Amino acid sequence: MTKATIPITVFTGFLGAGKTTVILSLLPKLPKDYKVVLLKNEYGDVEVDSKLAKESSLTAVSEILNGCMCCVLVGQMQNALFEIRDQYRPDRIIIECSGSAFPATLAFQIREMERNTGGDFKLDSIITVIDAENFAGYEDTSPTAKMQASYTDIILINKWESVSDRQLDIVLDYLHTLNDLTPKLRCDGRNGVDPNLIFGIESKLFLDKNAHNQDPSHIEEVETLTLYRGSAASQGHKHDDDHVHADGHNGILGNRSSDSHQSIPLETLEESLSKLSKESVWRVKGFVRVQGANVETFILNWAFGRYDLTKSDPSVLTEDSSVRLTAMGERGELRRAIGSLCKTLELSIL
Repeated sequence: MTKATIPITVFTGFLGAGKTTVILSLLPKLPKDYKVVLLKNEYGDVEVDSKLAKESSLTAVSEILNGCMCCVLVGQMQNALFEIRDQYRPDRIIIECSGSAFPATLAFQIREMERNTGGDFKLDSIITVIDAENFAGYEDTSPTAKMQASYTDIILINKWESVSDRQLDIVLDYLHTLNDLTPKLRCDGRNGVDPNLIFGIESKLFLDKNAHNQDPSHIEEVETLTLYRGSAASQGHKHDDDHVHADGHNGILGNRSSDSHQSIPLETLEESLSKLSKESVWRVKGFVRVQGANVETFILNWAFGRYDLTKSDPSVLTEDSSVRLTAMGERGELRRAIGSLCKTLELSIL
């Protein structure tokens, strides 16, 4: 008996656009026996979104870290898709690209897999999530954001409820200029969008196998740094030479073993986050032990001035570590822009 083709939906969108939230909002609207596997790709080495996703009704979550699978990690993406097919044979695979990814190369690879596997996979759609609050700003400076909005089947406009009608009109003008014909749908807050609107598209993008790869050289506009408080050994590295103090000196900031496990006061964390520049710092996410009424471990997800704290299993941090974060932002400016955060929270840069 011929096995059904597995449709693949690719989500792209700039850092902090809300891709994971939109994806997770789809799941409760699907039939209970519908199997979805999420393949995530993110810069850095902190599995934040996977921790959130594994608490959902997804059949499985796989995450590719420390690079971008639209370029250097394409091979890992192919292997991951084969493993998902062989182990789960899901009804659908959702790929969530890193925030700086332009998915043309990835789409070409899926098209190649369509042909080489006799139709085991098919590219169903490329979906781009837009952050209405910040798109007009980063669209000016980010070639990637422009390309993501230009090569897509559907544009989902997220976080539009908190902007004025005038600001929304500006965003729509940008989008129409970049991509006039592609449908543009507004997300319903954290309820996201109806899966019937974005599943079953059967994309016609990147069908020509002889076409020159339309993806330009990957644009390294995003710098990524790992921030931590705790022992060097708990970060998976052996040598202190690999660690750089926020002020540029080698070694571990606040190198006091008695303090390494201490939690961060909630008000100190909130005040530090409020001072981050969203012009140079675009995303901060990871794990932090917080001292409020009790000491609890949280998943921190900060993007362009907004953040969420979600309770997490304390085991995500070792006993001698109280903070582990990935910061992403403008190349050449990020280290300076997070200096105050590192100093206040006594963080080192890996």
